[in-house]
Amino acid sequence: MPPLPTLSPALPTVRLRGLAIHAVTEDQAVRHVLDELLAGRGGWVITPNLDHLHRYGRDSAFAGFFAQASLVLADGMPLVWASRLQGTPLPQRVAGSSLIWTLSEAAGRENRSIFLLGGEPGTAESAGQILAGRYPGLRITGTACPLLGFEKDPAQMQLLREQLIAAAPDIIFVALGSPKQERLIAALQAELPRAWWLGVGISFSFVCGTVRRAPRWMQRCGLEWVHRLVQEPRRLAKRYLVDDLPFAFVLFAGAIAVRLRHRK
Repeated sequence: MPPLPTLSPALPTVRLRGLAIHAVTEDQAVRHVLDELLAGRGGWVITPNLDHLHRYGRDSAFAGFFAQASLVLADGMPLVWASRLQGTPLPQRVAGSSLIWTLSEAAGRENRSIFLLGGEPGTAESAGQILAGRYPGLRITGTACPLLGFEKDPAQMQLLREQLIAAAPDIIFVALGSPKQERLIAALQAELPRAWWLGVGISFSFVCGTVRRAPRWMQRCGLEWVHRLVQEPRRLAKRYLVDDLPFAFVLFAGAIAVRLRHRK
């Protein structure tokens, strides 16, 4: 079996608090995935946001997922801002919730296939239908919405493995939230070494329209988290206000310190 992929050395990277992030645009990232598929090589895309970067520095197991990733893309304007502050700018934010559209569109042009795994009940099927309807040539080889706690049940995990292997998709979108989706990808990636895996969080619900994504002006201004907080205050208040907001100031201060050191 081919070895698991590692961070691609062919693409430029920027380091933020030790994490190497690929300095590519969304178009370049999509093209890279399609080129790798054409060459018969699979991989894993991780799109860290501010919360992920915070956890990266505190959780060695979580940091290990990034060591296995093939493509690490900044999903969060604070990461882009910090890269600019330290003088090593990332070209743009590349969000998983955007990649599910652009990667599916490009895959459709090349008659590639996708598998949608996770999400709220019914959203994987609905999202697959919407994507296939919008992008001619895109093939949906399967969907799965496993029961809660499936990852701890060997029988359910084996059924999922068999379903994925039988479907043999080119791209697998995993919508389970972080770090659950990363754990699952790490556990299953070797079963389909020629496929590309991407954790997309709540994106199936965005595609279906059951959860509204922030307006584009809020996305551009880095205020998408405010929109999400208003929608789910009980679940997100501690993460955004207690954990992530103070860390953002630490990140920016550290980025400025890096820039000043480089000037000396």
